[in-house]
Amino acid sequence: MVNNYDWMKDFTFLDFAREVGKHITVNYMMAKESVQQRLNGTARDGLSFTEFTYQLLQGYDFLYLYQHYGVKLQLGGNDQWGNMTTGTELIRRTLGNEVETFALTCPLITKSDGKKFGKTESGNIWLDPKRTTPYKFYQFWLNVSDDDAERYIKIFTSLEKDVIDALIDEHKADPGRRVLQKRLAEEVTVMVHSREALDAAIEASNILFGKATKEALVKLDEQTFLDVFDGVPQFTVQRDQLGQPASELFTTTANVFSSKREIREFLKSGALSLNKEKLSDDRAITADDLIDGKYLLVQRGKKNYYLITVM
Repeated sequence: MVNNYDWMKDFTFLDFAREVGKHITVNYMMAKESVQQRLNGTARDGLSFTEFTYQLLQGYDFLYLYQHYGVKLQLGGNDQWGNMTTGTELIRRTLGNEVETFALTCPLITKSDGKKFGKTESGNIWLDPKRTTPYKFYQFWLNVSDDDAERYIKIFTSLEKDVIDALIDEHKADPGRRVLQKRLAEEVTVMVHSREALDAAIEASNILFGKATKEALVKLDEQTFLDVFDGVPQFTVQRDQLGQPASELFTTTANVFSSKREIREFLKSGALSLNKEKLSDDRAITADDLIDGKYLLVQRGKKNYYLITVM
Protein backbone atom coordinates (compact mmCIF):
# COMPACT_ATOMS: atom_id res chain seq x y z
CA MET A 1 0.00 0.00 0.00
CA VAL A 2 1.37 3.39 -0.96
CA ASN A 3 0.29 6.99 -0.37
CA ASN A 4 0.23 9.34 -3.36
CA TYR A 5 1.05 12.23 -1.04
CA ASP A 6 4.59 10.83 -0.94
CA TRP A 7 5.18 11.71 -4.59
CA MET A 8 2.86 14.72 -4.82
CA LYS A 9 3.98 16.71 -1.75
CA ASP A 10 7.09 18.16 -3.43
CA PHE A 11 5.56 18.45 -6.90
CA THR A 12 5.01 22.18 -7.50
CA PHE A 13 2.14 23.51 -9.57
CA LEU A 14 4.53 24.81 -12.23
CA ASP A 15 6.33 21.47 -12.44
CA PHE A 16 3.01 19.66 -12.73
CA ALA A 17 1.81 22.00 -15.47
CA ARG A 18 5.05 21.53 -17.41
CA GLU A 19 5.58 17.79 -16.93
CA VAL A 20 2.00 16.52 -16.96
CA GLY A 21 -0.29 19.24 -18.31
CA LYS A 22 1.52 19.53 -21.62
CA HIS A 23 0.76 15.92 -22.55
CA ILE A 24 -3.05 16.08 -22.24
CA THR A 25 -5.04 18.58 -24.30
CA VAL A 26 -8.06 20.50 -23.06
CA ASN A 27 -10.03 18.97 -25.95
CA TYR A 28 -9.24 15.48 -24.62
CA MET A 29 -10.28 16.43 -21.09
CA MET A 30 -13.47 18.18 -22.28
CA ALA A 31 -14.58 15.08 -24.15
CA LYS A 32 -14.92 13.05 -20.94
CA GLU A 33 -18.52 12.13 -20.18
CA SER A 34 -18.23 13.30 -16.57
CA VAL A 35 -17.08 16.72 -17.77
CA GLN A 36 -19.81 16.94 -20.40
CA GLN A 37 -22.49 16.14 -17.82
CA ARG A 38 -21.31 19.04 -15.68
CA LEU A 39 -21.03 21.46 -18.58
CA ASN A 40 -24.42 20.53 -20.02
CA GLY A 41 -26.15 21.27 -16.75
CA THR A 42 -27.14 17.77 -15.62
CA ALA A 43 -25.24 18.53 -12.42
CA ARG A 44 -26.51 21.60 -10.60
CA ASP A 45 -23.21 22.74 -9.10
CA GLY A 46 -21.30 23.20 -12.35
CA LEU A 47 -17.68 22.11 -12.69
CA SER A 48 -14.90 23.38 -10.45
CA PHE A 49 -11.29 23.69 -11.57
CA THR A 50 -10.36 21.03 -9.02
CA GLU A 51 -12.83 18.53 -10.49
CA PHE A 52 -11.75 19.35 -14.04
CA THR A 53 -8.05 18.80 -13.33
CA TYR A 54 -8.53 15.80 -11.03
CA GLN A 55 -8.25 13.43 -13.96
CA LEU A 56 -4.70 14.72 -14.49
CA LEU A 57 -3.81 14.03 -10.86
CA GLN A 58 -5.21 10.51 -10.99
CA GLY A 59 -3.61 10.00 -14.37
CA TYR A 60 -0.21 10.98 -12.96
CA ASP A 61 -0.68 8.51 -10.10
CA PHE A 62 -1.01 5.73 -12.68
CA LEU A 63 2.10 6.96 -14.51
CA TYR A 64 4.12 7.06 -11.28
CA LEU A 65 2.94 3.61 -10.20
CA TYR A 66 3.84 2.18 -13.59
CA GLN A 67 7.31 3.73 -13.57
CA HIS A 68 8.20 2.83 -9.99
CA TYR A 69 6.18 -0.35 -9.26
CA GLY A 70 5.40 -1.78 -12.69
CA VAL A 71 1.66 -1.36 -12.21
CA LYS A 72 -0.12 -2.06 -15.51
CA LEU A 73 -3.76 -2.41 -14.43
CA GLN A 74 -5.98 0.04 -12.59
CA LEU A 75 -9.26 -1.21 -11.10
CA GLY A 76 -12.24 0.89 -10.05
CA GLY A 77 -15.91 1.67 -10.23
CA ASN A 78 -17.32 2.69 -13.59
CA ASP A 79 -17.66 6.30 -12.38
CA GLN A 80 -13.85 6.43 -12.51
CA TRP A 81 -13.55 5.34 -16.16
CA GLY A 82 -12.66 8.80 -17.45
CA ASN A 83 -9.95 9.35 -14.85
CA MET A 84 -8.50 5.90 -15.38
CA THR A 85 -8.28 6.20 -19.15
CA THR A 86 -6.60 9.58 -18.75
CA GLY A 87 -3.91 7.63 -16.91
CA THR A 88 -3.44 5.14 -19.74
CA GLU A 89 -3.35 8.02 -22.23
CA LEU A 90 -0.81 9.96 -20.16
CA ILE A 91 1.42 6.89 -19.97
CA ARG A 92 1.16 6.36 -23.74
CA ARG A 93 1.98 9.98 -24.55
CA THR A 94 4.80 10.18 -21.99
CA LEU A 95 6.51 6.83 -22.48
CA GLY A 96 5.48 5.84 -26.01
CA ASN A 97 2.88 3.77 -27.85
CA GLU A 98 4.64 0.48 -27.15
CA VAL A 99 3.81 0.69 -23.43
CA GLU A 100 0.61 -1.20 -22.59
CA THR A 101 -1.47 -0.35 -19.52
CA PHE A 102 -5.08 -1.15 -18.81
CA ALA A 103 -8.17 -0.01 -16.93
CA LEU A 104 -10.90 -2.33 -15.67
CA THR A 105 -14.16 -1.11 -14.13
CA CYS A 106 -17.16 -2.72 -12.49
CA PRO A 107 -20.71 -1.34 -12.17
CA LEU A 108 -21.11 1.03 -9.27
CA ILE A 109 -23.19 -0.33 -6.40
CA THR A 110 -25.67 2.22 -5.14
CA LYS A 111 -28.12 2.45 -2.27
CA SER A 112 -31.85 2.97 -2.76
CA ASP A 113 -31.42 6.76 -2.63
CA GLY A 114 -29.05 6.60 -5.61
CA LYS A 115 -25.92 7.34 -3.59
CA LYS A 116 -22.95 5.02 -3.79
CA PHE A 117 -21.50 3.01 -0.96
CA GLY A 118 -18.49 4.87 0.36
CA LYS A 119 -16.83 6.27 3.44
CA THR A 120 -17.85 9.81 2.53
CA GLU A 121 -21.55 8.97 2.38
CA SER A 122 -23.75 9.04 5.47
CA GLY A 123 -25.42 5.87 6.68
CA ASN A 124 -22.62 3.65 5.45
CA ILE A 125 -21.52 0.36 6.99
CA TRP A 126 -18.05 -0.92 7.79
CA LEU A 127 -16.59 -4.42 7.73
CA ASP A 128 -14.75 -3.67 10.99
CA PRO A 129 -16.97 -4.63 13.97
CA LYS A 130 -15.43 -1.73 15.89
CA ARG A 131 -16.90 0.67 13.33
CA THR A 132 -20.19 -1.14 12.68
CA THR A 133 -21.28 -3.75 15.20
CA PRO A 134 -22.52 -7.09 13.83
CA TYR A 135 -25.98 -6.12 15.12
CA LYS A 136 -26.03 -2.84 13.21
CA PHE A 137 -24.48 -4.58 10.18
CA TYR A 138 -27.23 -7.23 10.27
CA GLN A 139 -29.93 -4.58 10.68
CA PHE A 140 -28.66 -2.65 7.65
CA TRP A 141 -29.23 -5.58 5.29
CA LEU A 142 -32.46 -6.57 7.04
CA ASN A 143 -33.95 -3.14 6.39
CA VAL A 144 -33.07 -2.57 2.72
CA SER A 145 -35.95 -2.06 0.30
CA ASP A 146 -37.46 -4.94 -1.70
CA ASP A 147 -35.81 -3.71 -4.90
CA ASP A 148 -32.41 -3.37 -3.24
CA ALA A 149 -32.72 -6.79 -1.59
CA GLU A 150 -33.33 -8.38 -5.00
CA ARG A 151 -30.21 -6.69 -6.42
CA TYR A 152 -27.96 -7.11 -3.40
CA ILE A 153 -28.61 -10.82 -2.89
CA LYS A 154 -27.24 -11.39 -6.42
CA ILE A 155 -24.18 -9.21 -5.81
CA PHE A 156 -23.15 -9.83 -2.21
CA THR A 157 -23.91 -13.53 -1.69
CA SER A 158 -22.64 -16.76 -3.23
CA LEU A 159 -26.06 -18.36 -3.46
CA GLU A 160 -26.84 -20.33 -6.61
CA LYS A 161 -29.11 -18.70 -9.20
CA ASP A 162 -31.92 -21.19 -8.71
CA VAL A 163 -31.87 -20.56 -4.95
CA ILE A 164 -32.03 -16.79 -5.51
CA ASP A 165 -34.84 -17.14 -8.04
CA ALA A 166 -36.84 -19.25 -5.59
CA LEU A 167 -36.28 -16.70 -2.81
CA ILE A 168 -37.43 -13.87 -5.10
CA ASP A 169 -40.60 -15.77 -6.04
CA GLU A 170 -41.29 -16.58 -2.38
CA HIS A 171 -40.76 -12.96 -1.39
CA LYS A 172 -43.08 -11.62 -4.10
CA ALA A 173 -45.80 -14.03 -2.98
CA ASP A 174 -45.68 -12.58 0.56
CA PRO A 175 -43.52 -9.42 0.84
CA GLY A 176 -44.49 -8.91 4.46
CA ARG A 177 -42.38 -11.88 5.55
CA ARG A 178 -39.28 -10.16 4.11
CA VAL A 179 -37.78 -13.49 3.04
CA LEU A 180 -35.20 -11.82 0.78
CA GLN A 181 -34.00 -9.35 3.39
CA LYS A 182 -33.68 -12.04 6.06
CA ARG A 183 -31.67 -14.38 3.85
CA LEU A 184 -29.50 -11.52 2.56
CA ALA A 185 -28.78 -10.31 6.10
CA GLU A 186 -27.98 -13.86 7.20
CA GLU A 187 -25.62 -14.65 4.32
CA VAL A 188 -23.66 -11.39 4.43
CA THR A 189 -23.36 -11.23 8.22
CA VAL A 190 -22.01 -14.78 8.39
CA MET A 191 -19.63 -14.07 5.50
CA VAL A 192 -18.22 -10.86 6.99
CA HIS A 193 -18.40 -11.70 10.70
CA SER A 194 -19.37 -15.24 11.73
CA ARG A 195 -22.28 -17.55 12.45
CA GLU A 196 -21.86 -16.71 16.15
CA ALA A 197 -22.05 -12.98 15.36
CA LEU A 198 -25.25 -13.58 13.35
CA ASP A 199 -26.84 -15.48 16.23
CA ALA A 200 -25.87 -12.68 18.62
CA ALA A 201 -27.31 -10.06 16.25
CA ILE A 202 -30.62 -11.95 15.98
CA GLU A 203 -30.75 -12.33 19.75
CA ALA A 204 -30.09 -8.59 20.12
CA SER A 205 -32.89 -7.86 17.64
CA ASN A 206 -35.28 -9.95 19.73
CA ILE A 207 -34.56 -7.78 22.75
CA LEU A 208 -36.18 -4.83 21.04
CA PHE A 209 -38.71 -6.53 18.78
CA GLY A 210 -39.59 -9.68 20.69
CA LYS A 211 -39.44 -11.41 24.04
CA ALA A 212 -36.13 -11.35 25.87
CA THR A 213 -34.71 -11.69 29.36
CA LYS A 214 -32.42 -9.58 31.50
CA GLU A 215 -29.71 -12.19 30.92
CA ALA A 216 -29.85 -11.49 27.17
CA LEU A 217 -29.59 -7.78 27.89
CA VAL A 218 -26.56 -8.18 30.14
CA LYS A 219 -24.76 -10.32 27.55
CA LEU A 220 -24.62 -7.44 25.03
CA ASP A 221 -21.41 -5.46 24.73
CA GLU A 222 -21.86 -1.76 25.38
CA GLN A 223 -21.78 -0.60 21.75
CA THR A 224 -24.31 -3.21 20.63
CA PHE A 225 -26.51 -2.28 23.61
CA LEU A 226 -26.43 1.37 22.51
CA ASP A 227 -27.05 0.38 18.88
CA VAL A 228 -30.11 -1.67 19.83
CA PHE A 229 -31.66 1.27 21.66
CA ASP A 230 -30.48 3.99 19.33
CA GLY A 231 -33.39 6.33 18.69
CA VAL A 232 -35.39 5.61 21.86
CA PRO A 233 -35.99 8.54 24.25
CA GLN A 234 -32.97 8.99 26.51
CA PHE A 235 -32.35 10.70 29.83
CA THR A 236 -29.28 11.38 31.94
CA VAL A 237 -29.26 11.34 35.74
CA GLN A 238 -26.52 11.79 38.30
CA ARG A 239 -25.30 8.81 40.31
CA ASP A 240 -26.16 10.47 43.62
CA GLN A 241 -29.80 10.54 42.49
CA LEU A 242 -30.02 6.76 42.71
CA GLY A 243 -31.76 5.32 45.74
CA GLN A 244 -35.03 7.09 45.00
CA PRO A 245 -38.27 5.15 44.56
CA ALA A 246 -39.19 4.34 40.95
CA SER A 247 -42.11 6.79 41.16
CA GLU A 248 -39.68 9.59 41.94
CA LEU A 249 -36.76 8.65 39.68
CA PHE A 250 -38.90 7.98 36.59
CA THR A 251 -41.04 11.11 36.91
CA THR A 252 -39.22 14.04 38.52
CA THR A 253 -35.61 13.03 37.79
CA ALA A 254 -36.13 11.37 34.40
CA ASN A 255 -39.43 12.27 32.75
CA VAL A 256 -40.40 8.77 31.61
CA PHE A 257 -43.86 9.23 33.17
CA SER A 258 -45.83 12.44 33.40
CA SER A 259 -46.92 11.88 36.99
CA LYS A 260 -46.56 9.55 39.96
CA ARG A 261 -50.17 8.56 39.50
CA GLU A 262 -49.43 7.36 35.96
CA ILE A 263 -46.43 5.24 36.99
CA ARG A 264 -48.42 3.67 39.83
CA GLU A 265 -51.12 2.65 37.35
CA PHE A 266 -48.45 0.95 35.21
CA LEU A 267 -47.01 -0.76 38.30
CA LYS A 268 -50.45 -2.00 39.32
CA SER A 269 -51.23 -3.42 35.86
CA GLY A 270 -47.81 -5.08 35.50
CA ALA A 271 -47.01 -3.03 32.39
CA LEU A 272 -43.72 -1.55 33.65
CA SER A 273 -40.38 -3.31 33.25
CA LEU A 274 -36.88 -2.38 34.33
CA ASN A 275 -34.06 -4.07 32.42
CA LYS A 276 -36.55 -6.57 30.95
CA GLU A 277 -37.87 -7.60 34.37
CA LYS A 278 -41.35 -6.71 35.62
CA LEU A 279 -41.36 -3.98 38.26
CA SER A 280 -44.20 -4.82 40.61
CA ASP A 281 -43.74 -2.30 43.42
CA ASP A 282 -42.50 1.21 43.94
CA ARG A 283 -39.09 0.14 45.21
CA ALA A 284 -35.87 2.11 45.31
CA ILE A 285 -33.74 2.04 42.16
CA THR A 286 -30.10 1.48 43.11
CA ALA A 287 -26.68 0.95 41.53
CA ASP A 288 -27.34 -2.80 41.66
CA ASP A 289 -29.93 -2.30 38.91
CA LEU A 290 -27.47 -0.75 36.45
CA ILE A 291 -26.53 -2.47 33.19
CA ASP A 292 -22.78 -2.17 32.53
CA GLY A 293 -22.62 -0.04 35.63
CA LYS A 294 -24.32 2.94 33.97
CA TYR A 295 -27.62 2.17 32.16
CA LEU A 296 -31.25 1.63 33.13
CA LEU A 297 -33.71 0.38 30.52
CA VAL A 298 -37.31 1.26 31.28
CA GLN A 299 -40.14 -0.31 29.26
CA ARG A 300 -43.72 0.94 29.27
CA GLY A 301 -46.07 -1.64 27.83
CA LYS A 302 -44.75 -3.74 24.95
CA LYS A 303 -43.12 -1.22 22.62
CA ASN A 304 -42.13 1.94 24.50
CA TYR A 305 -38.52 2.00 25.67
CA TYR A 306 -36.58 4.66 27.57
CA LEU A 307 -32.83 4.59 28.20
CA ILE A 308 -31.43 6.29 31.29
CA THR A 309 -27.70 6.89 31.53
CA VAL A 310 -26.28 7.33 35.02
CA MET A 311 -23.27 9.63 35.12
